[in-house]
Amino acid sequence: MNKPRLFMHVQDTELARQLMQSAVVRQFMVVASSDAAPWPEQLLQQKADVVLLQADRFESSALSQLMDSGILAELDFVIVSDGKPDPVLDQLMRCGAGYHFRQPLDLGCLLDTLQDFYQQLSLARHRVSSNSSQLDQFGLLVGSSRAMLTLYRTLRKVAVTQANVLIIGESGAGKELVANTLHLASYRAEQPFVAINCGALSPELVDSELFGHVKGAFTGALRDHQGVFAQAYGGTLFLDEVTEMPLEQQVKLLRVLESGEYRPVGSDKSCQTNVRVVAATNRDPLQAIADGILREDVYFRLAQFPVQVPPLRERGEDISGLAQHFLAYRNSQEQQQKRLSPAALEHIAAYHWPGNVRELKHAIERAYILADSQILPEHLLLEQSVAASATEPAEVPAGVPLEQLEKAAILSTLAENNGNKTDTALQLGISVKTLYNKLEKYQQSD
Repeated sequence: MNKPRLFMHVQDTELARQLMQSAVVRQFMVVASSDAAPWPEQLLQQKADVVLLQADRFESSALSQLMDSGILAELDFVIVSDGKPDPVLDQLMRCGAGYHFRQPLDLGCLLDTLQDFYQQLSLARHRVSSNSSQLDQFGLLVGSSRAMLTLYRTLRKVAVTQANVLIIGESGAGKELVANTLHLASYRAEQPFVAINCGALSPELVDSELFGHVKGAFTGALRDHQGVFAQAYGGTLFLDEVTEMPLEQQVKLLRVLESGEYRPVGSDKSCQTNVRVVAATNRDPLQAIADGILREDVYFRLAQFPVQVPPLRERGEDISGLAQHFLAYRNSQEQQQKRLSPAALEHIAAYHWPGNVRELKHAIERAYILADSQILPEHLLLEQSVAASATEPAEVPAGVPLEQLEKAAILSTLAENNGNKTDTALQLGISVKTLYNKLEKYQQSD
C-alpha cells in the first residue's frame, strides 16, 4: 500500500530538521517545497493528502491560487505561524484550511495531529481497496468511496463554523443524515437538532410552525405554541425541501436570517433566535431561482457554504458495501445469517439506483423478506423498476388542466404500486409527506 503523501513548506530549517527526523513524519511520503517555484504552484502539481505550512508571512497571491483551485476543500492543512496578525492566514482559516499552531510550538501536539491524519488516511485507503462490506463512518454517514471521504473532510471543516449550510442532492441520497452529522460534529451537538419539511407544511400554518403563535392568534390556537426557531434554540434547525417553501414565507425567513429576530403569530414581542440553519433541496438551486420558486437573496443567505451530496451511482464500491451493511443490520435484528449471492451483488453493482441509498435500503429489505438463506437477483425486484423507467411515456391529451393531470399521475402510480406510498413518492420525485398532503386534498374535494 502506498504511503499517504505529506507536502511540506517549512522555512524554519531547525523545525524542518526536527520534523524530518521524527518517526511520525517518516511514515508519510514527504514532498518538500523547493526554490524552483512558488510553493502554491508546487502544491497544485502534487497529489498530496496533508499539507504542512510554516512561513514568516503568507502572500495574498498564495491565497488566491489556493481559493481558485478549490484545493482547500480537498486537503487537510496544518499551519504553523509566529502568532503575528496575518490577514491572509486568517482568510485561509475562514476558508476551512484546518489546524493552526502558533509559536512557541508544542512539537508533540503537532506530531500527534499528523499521526491522527496518517491513521485516518491509512484506514481509508485499506478499506477502499478491499472487497469487504465494512465501510468507514463519519457521524451518521457510511461509505468509503473517494466521494464520501471528500464529503467527510468537508463536513468536518464546516461543522465547527457558524456558517449556514445548503445541502444539495438527489432524493434518497442522505441529505438529512448529512445535516444530522453536521450537527453532531459542531459545537452545538449538546443542543437540539430540529428538522422540518418545508414541502409538507400547509401555507396557512407555515408562519406558526416556523415562528410559533400565542393563544388566540387565530381560530384553533387554544394555547401558546413554540415554532421551530424556538425549539432549536442553541442548536441546529434543518429546513428540508426549502425550495418548496412559499415565496411569502421565504421573505419572512430572510428577515430572520438577516436580523436574527422573529415575532410569533399574534404576538407584539420580538424574539431573538440562536440557531445554526442547515437547509436542503433536491433541486438545482440556480434553476429554482430561474423558475421563480426560490428567492435569490434567500439562497445566498442559506448557501454560505453549499455541500453537494454524491448520488449513489457515483460512489463506486460503496454500492455493494452498503448492500452488505443493510443486510448485516437486518440479520442482527432478526438473528439470521442470510447472505447476498455473487449474482445478486453483480446485479446491485450494475443497477443505476435512481432512488439512491433509500432505494437500495428498501430493495434489501424486500429481498430479505422474500429470500430464505440466500438473496438471489430475482429477490431484489429491480427489473420492474428498470422496465418502468424504459416504458414509453403515455400520450397526454391536450387542453386538460395541469392539476387534473397531476392527480391522474399520482393515483395511477399509487395503484400500480398497490397502495405503497413510499415507492409512489419515489417514482414521482416528491416526498412522502407531499404525497400524503395531495391525497388528503383529493379526498376532501371528492
